[in-house]
Amino acid sequence: MATIFTKIILGEIPCYKIAEDDNYLAFLDIQPLVRGHVLVVPKVEVNYIFNCDDELLAGLILFAKKVAKMMEGKFECKRIGVSVIGLEVPHTHIHLIPINGVADMDFSKPKLKLQQHELERIADSIRK
Repeated sequence: MATIFTKIILGEIPCYKIAEDDNYLAFLDIQPLVRGHVLVVPKVEVNYIFNCDDELLAGLILFAKKVAKMMEGKFECKRIGVSVIGLEVPHTHIHLIPINGVADMDFSKPKLKLQQHELERIADSIRK
């Protein structure tokens, strides 16, 4: 059965796309920890990041770097934090999160509930 990320990749579920190439996709997390929380996924469904072959993993990191550079300067933050947890969805993904401190990456905190127009505005600002 396809994961929710595969359904997003196939266009079966809409997303707020940030960047895409033949192998990877970046889109806004719709339940973000902070404004600008982005997910980066390979288009091939691999359950666990360390099960990715070396080429796929290297490409994923380089694609995530490109997206993080797009995010820089778009949010009031000190860094773009990186997290890989891999428990929520059985499809390899990297979280890119604008942070000012480690507490900004606490996944036990309540998630933001943003309106569609806010998500669209955030996605547009990153893509520009």
